[in-house]
Amino acid sequence: MQNHGEPILTAIKPNTLLFSVVIPAYNESQNIADTVAQLVPALRNESIPFELIIVNDNSTDDTGNVVGSLIETFPEIRLVHNAPPGGFGRAIRCGLQHVTGDAVAIVMADLSDSPEDVVRYYRKLEEGYDCVFGSRFISGSQVNNYPKGKLIVQRIVNNLIRVMFSTAHNDMTNAFKAYRKYVIDDISPLHAAHFNITIELSLSTLIRQYSIATIPISWEGRTWGQSNLHLRAMGRRYLATLLKIWFERTLVLDDLLQETEAKSNKYR
Repeated sequence: MQNHGEPILTAIKPNTLLFSVVIPAYNESQNIADTVAQLVPALRNESIPFELIIVNDNSTDDTGNVVGSLIETFPEIRLVHNAPPGGFGRAIRCGLQHVTGDAVAIVMADLSDSPEDVVRYYRKLEEGYDCVFGSRFISGSQVNNYPKGKLIVQRIVNNLIRVMFSTAHNDMTNAFKAYRKYVIDDISPLHAAHFNITIELSLSTLIRQYSIATIPISWEGRTWGQSNLHLRAMGRRYLATLLKIWFERTLVLDDLLQETEAKSNKYR
């Protein structure tokens, strides 16, 4: 954790962190098998110890049965079912409650996130960073098939966040990030029920001044199914989360940092 200035990083012995990969899945029966089939070999080939926590978020298709059938081939899978009501944020919160690892990555079930980037996140955590934030919008990143309307809104929201929080991070609304488990414990309990959990996670981490590595990532638009992000419905939720954390940073940051410091002493 950093309190002032540059973070002091302590490298970790390679492949000693248990990596918990949380994958929320709502009606992803056509995508989830391919996602697992690509992700598992990438982690196995690097000898990374891991678990896949796949959260069936009240799917109305065959997602749960498909995941269940994968467990024999991929014993690293742990299938959990999110109790009603559903929602992307609730699914992630459910998955985080089942994490047993030292670090957590949140990965989409729709093949949009690169398995190679998941490995790169792990390697950055080994360097001693508390978190890794991938960006689709810095040099070296690759983005394909991003819907134009959502891209425009995404850039507006992220530029607003950069101004409000005086940060250089420019892809805070992307869920695909990695955190040491103690960071998740510190910023919990989380409250966002939908896609606004993306900024609740990233901004809660940011204001507590944890050390964050930023790397370019690849992103691919889905080829089957539809995104569950509905911009109009999400607007009020993003705004509520954004204002809540901005006021925390503005009015009670000293209290948050004192609590973070006290908790971090357990990991020193």
